[in-house]
Parts: sequence; C-alpha cells; structure tokens
Amino acid sequence: MSNTNGTSKPHDPQRGSSARTAHRSTENYRASGRRRPPELLRQARTQFAELTGMDAETVSSFEQTEDGWSLEVEIRELARVPDTMSLMASYQVDLDTEGQLTGYRRIRRYERGRADPRGPGGGR
Repeated sequence: MSNTNGTSKPHDPQRGSSARTAHRSTENYRASGRRRPPELLRQARTQFAELTGMDAETVSSFEQTEDGWSLEVEIRELARVPDTMSLMASYQVDLDTEGQLTGYRRIRRYERGRADPRGPGGGR
C-alpha cells in the first residue's frame, strides 16, 4: 500500500478513524459544556478528599445516571503491615450533571488481601 504523506509509516485506516472519533467526542463534550469523564473523575476524587480527608486509590466503577454520575471509589481506611492486611472501603460517590459531589456513602469494608466473595460459588 502506498503512503502519500512522505513518511515510512504504513497507512492504518482503523487508527485514523478512531483518532477522528475520539477528537469528535472531545469536541462534542466541549460544545455541550459538559466535562469529559477523566475530568469528572479527577474533580470527584478531589472533592471527596476535601470532604473526608481520605484519598481514593482507584475508581472501580463509573456510570451516568438520570441525575448525573455515580462512582465507586476504593479507599484505604487503615494502613497495616503487611499492606495486604490494610483495611479498605468502597464508597459510592454521586455527582450532579455539572460534576459537583452531591453525596457519598460507604458500601463495604474489606481487607486488601481478601478476594471478593461475589461470583460463582459465593466465595466458598
């Protein structure tokens, strides 16, 4: 396949298409005045830390709701040695459509090294 841009890289129509789609998606968010998901996640983590004094280690779920956004964040509530015994917690964090935190609640606590009992066999 010939390359018309004077470089030695082969033309990849899939890569160009996905880059254009991602760029269009970013333009759509900016045109609508909405924030992109990565910006919302950063803002939610910052607001949560300001309110609770705890930093989110990860965001384990993120979904749009009728009222805005709902996240599940993982927090280390109590550091222990070894780290696999640290006490962790999952919090549900709710944001409005503008990305402002509207509420949060702890939904479970667990030791970092423990497997989640969900799934086939119920963790037996």
